[in-house]
Amino acid sequence: MSEWKEYKLGDVIQIIGGGTPKTSEPKYWNGDIPWLSVVDFNNDNKYVYNAEKYITQEGLDNSSARLLKEGDIIISARGTVGAMAMIGREMAFNQSCYGIRNTDLLDNHYLFYLLKNSINELKQNSHGGVFDTITRETFNTISVLLPPLEEQKRIASILSSLDDKIDLLHRENATLEAMAETLFRQWFIEEAKEDWEEGKLGDFVCVIDNRGKTPPYTDNITEYPIIEVNALTGAERYVKYNLVKKYVEKEIYDSWFRGYFHKYDIFVSTVGSIGELAMCLEERGVIAQNVVALHANNISPFYLYQYLMYNKDDLKGL
Repeated sequence: MSEWKEYKLGDVIQIIGGGTPKTSEPKYWNGDIPWLSVVDFNNDNKYVYNAEKYITQEGLDNSSARLLKEGDIIISARGTVGAMAMIGREMAFNQSCYGIRNTDLLDNHYLFYLLKNSINELKQNSHGGVFDTITRETFNTISVLLPPLEEQKRIASILSSLDDKIDLLHRENATLEAMAETLFRQWFIEEAKEDWEEGKLGDFVCVIDNRGKTPPYTDNITEYPIIEVNALTGAERYVKYNLVKKYVEKEIYDSWFRGYFHKYDIFVSTVGSIGELAMCLEERGVIAQNVVALHANNISPFYLYQYLMYNKDDLKGL
């Protein structure tokens, strides 16, 4: 540790601002340059390779949007503060994020883990009215210790190998989910029998709904996490408790909410990223007001999950 030196985070990184081409100019959009927003990397994946929206070279040239190169890091600075990923290929991004690039003092993979370790401190130093915001000055409030560059590379190599194994498990899960979807479509759609009973979805579920109920919450970890939309996203079917950012105290948990979910209930997002789905394996926490829980009533919760996934586009359309 004697060779480790202390710096302000803002002094050892390059911060790059993003931008948005004019939406009124169709020629700026639907090109071949991925244009990132927080929805594209608000998960626990280390890398981001694709985006929901793409822009043209003309859109890039006529806006404040900037390109990040492979190995750079993107971090959300507004609203969902602190979501981050490493760039997998050249991409542009919007103004609610920052691009972070390493300097001569930093290995870029080590920088990724350094930022990840500093997320809570960045959040605590964010500020704003309607939305919490990380500013460029926020990075100057964070003190970090840096080992020599070669040691950074050794540390980052170990951590990256663990992330690679996690990424492999995510991809295996995605493959299994695709197989489940194929089998469901074959067994229950293509080979459906004419004498099967037909009914309304509402006849087979009980709805747990806390919409309109915004509880007093804390960032301090308690036994009662608030499950929001970000914990439902991704290829895996289960709620991602590691993405939870808000909690309530026991008194609020006992008195504030209309209903509580149960094991194998299915959560559906109703605001923002509408139609995100996840199944709950733990009876721990409460659902936020932008999520409803569906409790299977006289049908298998696993059938219900696959049915909802198969009809996800129809749900969004409604």
